[in-house]
Amino acid sequence: MILRKELLPLLGSLLLVSGLPASDEIPGAPQDHPIALVGGTVHTVSGETLARGTVLFDKGRITAVGSQLKLPEGTEQIDVTGKHLYPALFDAYTNLGLVEINSIRATRDESETGNLNPNVRAEVAVNPDSELIPVARSNGVLLALTAPTGGILSGKSAVLQLDGWTWEDLTVKSEVGMHIRWPLMAPVSDWWVEKSTKDQIQERDKQLEMLEEIFKQARLYMQSRQDPGHLRDLRLEAMIPVFERKQPIIVSANTISQIQAAVAFAVRHQVRLIIFGGYDALSCSALLKQHDVAVIVGSVYRLPRRQDDDYDAPFTLPARLHQAGIPFCIASNGRFGASNVRNLPYHAATAAAFGLPVEEAIKAITLSPARILGVADRVGSLAVGKDATLIVSSGNPLETTSDVELAFIQGRQVDLMNKHTRLWQKYRAKYRQQREAAGR
Repeated sequence: MILRKELLPLLGSLLLVSGLPASDEIPGAPQDHPIALVGGTVHTVSGETLARGTVLFDKGRITAVGSQLKLPEGTEQIDVTGKHLYPALFDAYTNLGLVEINSIRATRDESETGNLNPNVRAEVAVNPDSELIPVARSNGVLLALTAPTGGILSGKSAVLQLDGWTWEDLTVKSEVGMHIRWPLMAPVSDWWVEKSTKDQIQERDKQLEMLEEIFKQARLYMQSRQDPGHLRDLRLEAMIPVFERKQPIIVSANTISQIQAAVAFAVRHQVRLIIFGGYDALSCSALLKQHDVAVIVGSVYRLPRRQDDDYDAPFTLPARLHQAGIPFCIASNGRFGASNVRNLPYHAATAAAFGLPVEEAIKAITLSPARILGVADRVGSLAVGKDATLIVSSGNPLETTSDVELAFIQGRQVDLMNKHTRLWQKYRAKYRQQREAAGR
């Protein structure tokens, strides 16, 4: 049945009258009184772990963390004895809010037409009512970097907090980094490749030439802004913070040749660089350390890239980066994108199972992404002055047996209901009714 557009407001009114809200997940109201989570194990991540500790927050910010705190008058105390408190889990690279159903083109808004779109801002296209946001939130992922794709120069990403009425409510930091999809440097010969070796090389050279040209134009544009008669160009204007080193370029690169070329490009243009993907990052460890380049590991759940790689090469990559002293964090970005943001803690868990210390695995999805993406002053750990964006879990969030029981974003308690739990309740009721009808 297709509803006429003019009937939709009436349908919404009927749902409210009948007591059935159009959406079950209502954004939390701003915090209006002090709240203390008392008696749980507090994993600060940036410091010591406190047994039977207390986290106190007011007006959206953490005001005290300790074992025996004097609480101000009017504080709401929530007993979390036996539970574990962690900073919110942070997915460092997603298309959350930009894609709803991968197979339906009308729900995909992550890619703009054209090869060069430096002025694109991901946050303005985010859908706050995405069904995938509550699903991710219910497993402790309250923060995410949402990034555009498409073309060579894709645009700018934003750090989101996963609760709010509008994209402005969700945005923690806009224009976090400029995203570049680095072309493969060597031609590929495989069953799925349709282009010849010559065509692949020509396409690579064309893309690199376009990238060099727009960076050259943007630098000249920046230098000429004071000239009389200067005309404003929004595309080139958007690149100025990159040259001022206020924003990094975040380059999607996995192979050795891609990573080396991206580092050389960043050094040549004197811009900051973050590598996303980073499959061969360890082979370039000296280069990355020399130029202070961090790596966002693009999914632990992926296959080896080459036939002679160890089967567990993707699983051990975080541990090997940690041992090499290369700053890194872990993202869930994989084949199904936003729909699997909920599995972020299990990417870190797999890394822990394959050699990464558990404490570092937790840090890789909390404090490390906050540091790499420039928001560690607000999120990433439980410390005084930071946003009260945290979770209360029944156990270690890396374990599938642990449940997130409470979640707060800037001090406001958020709804942990989602599409999955609604369907579970619905069909549990169905089978209960069937059993009762059968007299069992």
